[in-house]
Amino acid sequence: MSAVLIIGCGDVGRRVAAGERAAGESVTALARSAPSAARLNALGLQVVRGDLDHPETLGGLPTRAARVYYFAPPPSSGTTDPRLRHFLAAIAPAVLPARIVLISTSGVYGDCHGEWVTEERPPCPDADRARRRLDAEQELRRWGERQGVAVVILRVPGIYGPGRLPEKRLRAREPVLREEESPWSNRVHVDDLARACLAAAERGRPGAVYNISDGHPTTMTDYFNYVADALGLERPPQITLAQARASLSEGMLSYLAESKRLDNRRMRAELGVEPLYPDLGQGLAACMTEATGVSGRE
Repeated sequence: MSAVLIIGCGDVGRRVAAGERAAGESVTALARSAPSAARLNALGLQVVRGDLDHPETLGGLPTRAARVYYFAPPPSSGTTDPRLRHFLAAIAPAVLPARIVLISTSGVYGDCHGEWVTEERPPCPDADRARRRLDAEQELRRWGERQGVAVVILRVPGIYGPGRLPEKRLRAREPVLREEESPWSNRVHVDDLARACLAAAERGRPGAVYNISDGHPTTMTDYFNYVADALGLERPPQITLAQARASLSEGMLSYLAESKRLDNRRMRAELGVEPLYPDLGQGLAACMTEATGVSGRE
């Protein structure tokens, strides 16, 4: 029996797997393709092949695990998450996991007009991308209650870290909103997110929701300016909201339509996670150090 199962073992999943293995746990990951399976095997993980879009391929999942990390994104369209449903349907009552940690999005809160947002605020998603995530949250919580499986949900904003910076966008000189019209946005360094996932698996309250962020929101324009400065690139040109509506993609406009500041006190108090990178300055400095090979964590 595998002690840990990871569904969606990308960047965050690999960091969580490294933490679990460092604690002496065996880790199994679901892989859709042969190249992905080979990469995960090379990291010392056990691998099961399967595709969440094809439920008939999921019969070999070792779901009787101490904990499952579910990090797989929903499909790119629609308002529900059939992938999560396929995974849950593949779990037989005799092989239930003890706990499931789900990565969701802070987008489920919708536009909060720049207000500070705690986990007590009712979800009110404005975009289908967030509606899919809320559907996953609700479906998993209902399933967990029926099956007696502890479920912990992490609502996560923008993730940044080595290899996760908008360098291509900055080099293309794509515009951003002028500072005075830019919404509040939140973020978390990928290492701090991985730490929060591990803490949620260990100490998260069953049924609880946690905002995962560095606790120091800034505007989206400020974020792009910070990254440009860190990379030694020219800051992006700024445009008005009216100009943005005429030129930016629908997806980008949906992000610009949401403004909120995440309160992370529950994460710190209950999970015991104090961010290693509590602001962009410290987080980006670590990214630059890792990129130059001076120091590395994984």
